[in-house]
Amino acid sequence: MADIHATARPRSSAARICTIIAFVFAAIAIFILPPLFGLVGLVLGIVGAVLGDKPLGWYAAAASVAGAVIGMIISYVVLTN
Repeated sequence: MADIHATARPRSSAARICTIIAFVFAAIAIFILPPLFGLVGLVLGIVGAVLGDKPLGWYAAAASVAGAVIGMIISYVVLTN
């Protein structure tokens, strides 16, 4: 019987580092330069997921997009009042 995880890519420390940094950038994107940090977090989350840190890498990518959107909404509210 074949191992179910034989085709899955093993998680590396580089994948975990990319995922962690993506989550950090998602949090930073809420407060500072949302488009920049959101985009970089998105890319790092995808890289982490592709390198084997699934599903956490995809969650980090989604969190980065959400952080960028929330940051832009907060910036709009602060700057228009």
